[in-house]
Amino acid sequence: MRLEKLLLTNYKNIDSKSFVFKENIICMVGENGVGKSNILSSIYHLCFGKSFINSSSASNIKFGTKFFMIEGVFIKNNLQEKLNFSHKNGNSKIYRRNGKSFKKISEHIGEFPLVIVSPFDNDIIYGGSLFRRNLIDGIIGQIDRKFLIDLIIFKKTLAQRNALLKMNHQRKIDKNMLEIYDETLTESGSRIYKKRKTFLADYVKIFKLYYLYISDNKESVEINFKSQLNKHNYRDLIKRSLEKDLILQFTTQGPHKDDLEFLLNGFQIKKIGSQGQQKSLLISLKLAQFGLLKKYLNVKPIVLLDDIFDKLDNKRVGLIMQLIEDNSFGQIFITDTDKKRVSRAIKTTNLSYKIHEIT
Repeated sequence: MRLEKLLLTNYKNIDSKSFVFKENIICMVGENGVGKSNILSSIYHLCFGKSFINSSSASNIKFGTKFFMIEGVFIKNNLQEKLNFSHKNGNSKIYRRNGKSFKKISEHIGEFPLVIVSPFDNDIIYGGSLFRRNLIDGIIGQIDRKFLIDLIIFKKTLAQRNALLKMNHQRKIDKNMLEIYDETLTESGSRIYKKRKTFLADYVKIFKLYYLYISDNKESVEINFKSQLNKHNYRDLIKRSLEKDLILQFTTQGPHKDDLEFLLNGFQIKKIGSQGQQKSLLISLKLAQFGLLKKYLNVKPIVLLDDIFDKLDNKRVGLIMQLIEDNSFGQIFITDTDKKRVSRAIKTTNLSYKIHEIT
């Protein structure tokens, strides 16, 4: 899959820009703050219906204007697909695919697969468990529509159950409603847990191979899947936790508490890993994501590499570029502040490229 044309109007700090992309590797080079990441964000927006920098659509409207618009022309399975996303102040978002509007963004997820590596990925290591769940859910959701529906149902029901629990101190709780919520949670939640566990078995194998390659066979990594459901049935868990849930006024048990633990040579990488090792881990996670999306969707996802070379030594940069060339990636977008650095890295491959200087 490829993005051939991109047109931006009033998007973040961009008045109006248009691009035509013909090469395998497209580089956006310029100083910090000129809008390189915003261009990648617009591509992400086309594929997921939101920015990876700020998920609030209205906040992406350029200051002083009343709307933004993103248009993209893709080639997928030898067919041209045109996407148009826009948002006006005070109005709902408008999504169009080939001129036809659609409202549910969940119907769009997975249709235009994409993988991104960005500085925000540090939250996967240092942030709360939500960031790590979002990592695996974002991959599975692009592959498995049933999983995505279960996830939407589970999150909605969880919010409803928590709202009911918070009402307990005001009046007697509606036990019939609670039972309905519990049944929905246990059914959808159990499927979510099983899908995550099955997915991780394949994902971790690929991830470990990528990291081993990037580290030049000098370091080993592991991912532990931590879940309350590893040893307990969810239906039993939620029944036993009711008294605690009523006191705390939120649901304490379930797949919304699942987490991943990243280990480097047997120790938590967030505690002992260097910046280069941590960045190598994040890149390996995303390369493994690319591999699985390509396998299950039979499409080469677009890859966005935002400020990828920062904190990496020249040897790791060279290994990553060799990996990109050897694995027949499709279209790759790269941002960097150093034109010489990015040029030197790309020239080690035999792939076509173009450098856009953003001012």
